[in-house]
Amino acid sequence: MSRPQRYLNRMVMFLVVLGMVGTLLFPTLDTAFRVNAPLNGLILGVLVVGILYIFRQVIRLYREVRWLEAFRDGKEAPEPELLAPMANMLADRKGEHIRLSALSMRSVLDGLSARLDESRELSRYLINLLIFLGLLGTFWGLLGTIHSVGAVISGLRVEGGDISAVFGNLQAGLAAPLGGMGTAFSASLFGLAGSLVLGFLELQASQAQNRFFQDVEDWLSGAARLTGGSLTVSEGEQSVPAYLEALLEQTAENIDSLQRTMAQNEEGRRSTNTNLADLADKLSTLTDQMRAEQTLLLSLAESMVGFKPMLTRLSETASTGSFGIDEASRKHIRNIDAYLGRLVEEATSGRDKAVQEVRGDIKLIARTIAAIAEDNDQR
Repeated sequence: MSRPQRYLNRMVMFLVVLGMVGTLLFPTLDTAFRVNAPLNGLILGVLVVGILYIFRQVIRLYREVRWLEAFRDGKEAPEPELLAPMANMLADRKGEHIRLSALSMRSVLDGLSARLDESRELSRYLINLLIFLGLLGTFWGLLGTIHSVGAVISGLRVEGGDISAVFGNLQAGLAAPLGGMGTAFSASLFGLAGSLVLGFLELQASQAQNRFFQDVEDWLSGAARLTGGSLTVSEGEQSVPAYLEALLEQTAENIDSLQRTMAQNEEGRRSTNTNLADLADKLSTLTDQMRAEQTLLLSLAESMVGFKPMLTRLSETASTGSFGIDEASRKHIRNIDAYLGRLVEEATSGRDKAVQEVRGDIKLIARTIAAIAEDNDQR
């Protein structure tokens, strides 16, 4: 997308040259301005308002260009003004390759053209207003001139015979008609000059807007599906009615929407598969840890089983009195033997119970994974 910078540079350069010329002719322009300061001030005020408005019309195109570039790159940007209908139409397709029918593209371009023409109406009115104010000052000055000339003519008296006095009165009376002529010419000067300035600026603004319109049209042309007034069937000579063509275009748009939905579902399925793979890795790690704990418990149980015959022989030897162990010691040894036997039984039963619980949890996880996979396949 091209930016309207070169047109803005031309406008600024034109105003700079105009300011230099006005500086050189300032004494003459100041004299002409003072002939009728209120009317000439009004003309200059309209000129300033027109210049600011036309500059605004060019500068606002930067916002539209930034939005188009951000939409094409899938980024965020302030909402546009001229392209507001297109922004609302394509709000859910940011960053994607859009496809528009020829009718939709024509509707968007017609709306943009209407908005651009509407924005130029005020500047054109201001140009015509400057011309009108110049003509108004002209007719105003001419009316004053005619009235003053009539008063001078009616005031001439030659009965006294003093020619010098008559010419003096005539010279004094012609000051008012000359003032009226000054009003007419100064108003025409400022009005026509102001219309010339606004006309050049309006020309540059129109070129910038037309260039922007062409860029938008070129960009949308790549996304449009161009079709004729009717579709021709390959095996016959009959043509498809316009309403059926519109139905086919709507079906194509629905297919595009379905394709985007399926792509989103595919991304969701891939994310689910990734999560399931992570869960399987964690379950594998948990299984390895449980196997290590089971091996440790088996080793402990085997060690305790190996201690049982030794304690039995020790108890029998103590009962014969070979080692001089008294009754209390033998009682303690029997208690130890009983505790060890109970510990071996509890360890064995705890191991079996832990194995059963782990098997139940693994079965539940396997059923959950199978249900999730079946749900994804159905989608």
